[in-house]
Amino acid sequence: MNQALELAGQGEGRTRPNPAVGAVIVKDGVVVGRGFHPKAGQPHAEIFALREAGNRARQADMYVTLEPCSHHGRTGPCADAIIEAGLSRVYIGTTDPNPLVAGAGIRRLREAGIQVFCGILENLCQRIIAPFAKHIRTGLPYVVLKSAMTLDGKTATACGDSQWVSNSVSRLEVHRLRDRIDGIMVGIGTVLRDNPQLTTRLPEDGRDPERIVVDSRLRIPEDSAILHLNSAAKTFIATTDQAPTDKIDRLRAVGVEVLVLPTISGRVDLHALLAMLGKRGFQSILLEGGAELNGAFWRAGLVDRLMMFVAPKIVGGEGKGVFAGVGIATMAEATVLQDVRVRQFGDDTLIEGEVKTCSPV
Repeated sequence: MNQALELAGQGEGRTRPNPAVGAVIVKDGVVVGRGFHPKAGQPHAEIFALREAGNRARQADMYVTLEPCSHHGRTGPCADAIIEAGLSRVYIGTTDPNPLVAGAGIRRLREAGIQVFCGILENLCQRIIAPFAKHIRTGLPYVVLKSAMTLDGKTATACGDSQWVSNSVSRLEVHRLRDRIDGIMVGIGTVLRDNPQLTTRLPEDGRDPERIVVDSRLRIPEDSAILHLNSAAKTFIATTDQAPTDKIDRLRAVGVEVLVLPTISGRVDLHALLAMLGKRGFQSILLEGGAELNGAFWRAGLVDRLMMFVAPKIVGGEGKGVFAGVGIATMAEATVLQDVRVRQFGDDTLIEGEVKTCSPV
């Protein structure tokens, strides 16, 4: 199942509206078939694994990260293909949260006489489909808040200098994350301060996520780098009726998608923004905003996963923090992350965890 998870990761961020899935077929202790779902419209992971295995699939075992589908979509049911191939046993990481499947694939396999075992490395398998699971349940994208801070909790000095809090190894990992995410979001403050491109820059290329700027009054300079990129990914600007209509027209004329949204206290309604992005098919958002946008998302309860790169540095004094705004009054009210993971990137430490459970049920 670990091998199946590694395969699923190869499709991560490229399969919407489908989930990332990996499958491995084993016969007599030898792997005879491997597959992952590369993108919507192409065969699912199970089909690629069955094709590679060929006749060796008969009486073999399959390990698949997600319950095989049992309905006709853009491709045929994987459960039927598994039955026709004559597999003996199927080991499943987690059930499918899609109501069109939701246990039906497992039932079909068992009714055909195939032994089915569920819950293999279930937490890891649920984690990789967390964006799909949230989107299928709520229509909203899964929000990952990423930041980098020093040991004393600073993201920048009092003068605003933040380049660089984290090291080059951590920054490369962030670009790998961008490669696997549907959209990357910042606030207008970040654009005005840093003039970012929000692209993916990897030695092996990679794909750019769609770019979203939250800009309630449409203050973005029209010569901003993010508006004039040679990228297949689109740029969206989320604004309100406070925006000048002539500027909206000019931005749309150069290919920018301007989303005019309702307001809360004069700012973009973030719930409405996520709902609109969800309707456009976004399953995952990487929030790389500054303290204002981070604080607004956190207070609204819209963050699903937190990724904090901690650098062994001390700023001291009045540096900038991760979140702006009024926080909690007592430590007992603090949010405790679930499913916490810790990884090392050079001398930086990444602490990552779920703000809400990523279970699809």
